[in-house]
Amino acid sequence: MTERESAADTPKPRRRRKDARPGEIIEAGLQEFAENGFAATRLEDVAKRAGVVKGTIYRYFSSKEELFEAALASRITPFFDDVAGLVAAYPGSSEELVRTALPRIYKALFEDGLHVMMRIIITEGGRFPAIAELYHQRVISRGQEVIAALVRRGVERGEFRRSALTDLPIVVVAPAVMTIVWKMTFDRFEPIETRRFLDAHVDMVLEGLLAKDRGGTEAADG
Repeated sequence: MTERESAADTPKPRRRRKDARPGEIIEAGLQEFAENGFAATRLEDVAKRAGVVKGTIYRYFSSKEELFEAALASRITPFFDDVAGLVAAYPGSSEELVRTALPRIYKALFEDGLHVMMRIIITEGGRFPAIAELYHQRVISRGQEVIAALVRRGVERGEFRRSALTDLPIVVVAPAVMTIVWKMTFDRFEPIETRRFLDAHVDMVLEGLLAKDRGGTEAADG
């Protein structure tokens, strides 16, 4: 093999970097959004963090809103795919599924950074209805589908009783939103460990969902 042939077979670093640029820009955007919020984030700063010029961003994203959508999707899509797969394939009881799914949701929120996007929507969604609508489409609607599937599974198996909670399954995850709001607003005055929120959340949800015909005093609704 000649040196010219060998060089031709060697991947070009610039091409690899170009292929990676959208992901690098998205990661830089996530960090800027996390630190500054939506309104205060400037594409100039995103470009600087990503190591590109501002014009490069527009090759991949037409606006800050589009970059925000891509940043949201980069975190939300894998998370929901993971939880939806868990619900669809879980071999155990629905109680065990709740005890598995809710900790996974809390981990995604508080360890993997999903709370950052929700914090932005809570604080800035009123001023930027486009990103609030986007969040509703990408997160709220998909979340309701996943939680509804979990609840429906329990009812169909006779493990959950029908109630107001099964009619409005988004309430199942509402305490997680409360946890985010608490940590944003009140944690400096009254800090509460996330694990305690989670334990109370699991207990409350199961108290509202579980059928009581297994040694309890309340029969499952027919």
